[in-house]
Amino acid sequence: MFYAPARRTLAMLPLAFTLAVAGCTGTAHTEKKLPIAKEESLSKIANSLGASHTDRLESRNPVKTLTFFGVQPGDTVLEALPGGGWYSKVLLPYLGDDGHLVGVDYAPYMWQYFGGFATEEFIAGRTQWPQTWPTEAAAWNTKGAQISAYTFASLPADMTGKVDSVLFIRALHNMARFEDKGGFLSKALAETYRVLKPGGVVGVVQHAMAEDKPDSWADGSRGYLKRSAVEKAFKEAGFEWVASTNINANPKDDPQDGDTVWRLPPSLQVPEEQKAASLAIGETNRMTLLFRKPVQ
Repeated sequence: MFYAPARRTLAMLPLAFTLAVAGCTGTAHTEKKLPIAKEESLSKIANSLGASHTDRLESRNPVKTLTFFGVQPGDTVLEALPGGGWYSKVLLPYLGDDGHLVGVDYAPYMWQYFGGFATEEFIAGRTQWPQTWPTEAAAWNTKGAQISAYTFASLPADMTGKVDSVLFIRALHNMARFEDKGGFLSKALAETYRVLKPGGVVGVVQHAMAEDKPDSWADGSRGYLKRSAVEKAFKEAGFEWVASTNINANPKDDPQDGDTVWRLPPSLQVPEEQKAASLAIGETNRMTLLFRKPVQ
């Protein structure tokens, strides 16, 4: 049974935007702004989490990113592929006692297509993730939001129209990569649309390939997608495009034929002699996009 905290409905509130803000691209782009006190709250939390966070704040920009997405204390937020909880550890105390963080993993039958590390034992472990992740996340959550977990194949019926925000932080490429195997991306976006409140938003941070590079370099298998492909997928799923910002852009990352996102930090999956060059580039170039479920 899914329980959403009793709080304001996004669909009933006007979205406040500031035109032509620094960091946004294009004259039609706008940026959603939180009151400064909440931005300060995010910053205080992010800077209190130890070196694993503070060492990467400049490259990952969680305060500016969550501010841009308009995430509010008390929200119900669905975080796709939360992994080790880098963003979750910021979100949980920020959402507070009235908030709810819902972790969501791939549909279990998608793991078979990864090969390599995705052994039968590994896949069996992933099937238990919705049961084990809330306990793991609770250890990060000395005070803060309610926690639950599902997969994109198991989001409950009673979650329909209950979620304020869905976050895809570097979480789209593998679903796009295996879309032709089982419609994983389109099904995940359909579920996202279903669980969002009318007027609810989707925030995307995704490794970005330049539009002039071959499409075969940006099919998700290297971790990269093109912005045009992401926007097309969300439009086909029924979402409205709202805004974009370059706060997570890194022009030093200009992938060439054969380059993957994993050549760069934090993965650094390159020979030792190439690590210095990868470190000089830094983390990947990332698009940051905001979409909205229409108010019907």
